[in-house]
Amino acid sequence: MFDEEIKKPKGHEVGMSIDTISVEELAERIGLLEAEIARLKAAIAARDATRKAAESAFKL
Repeated sequence: MFDEEIKKPKGHEVGMSIDTISVEELAERIGLLEAEIARLKAAIAARDATRKAAESAFKL
């Protein structure tokens, strides 16, 4: 059982301990979080565009 590979978390959880994470792993997690931020911002922009289109369609 000592030969079993230590399983790394698949993602990053906000507030999780980072004391034992290497610099390389921290940089990788930053990249994942930045990509997620970009995805969330794109979703916000799409929803804003949909809302604005709906508002303009119902204005007389």
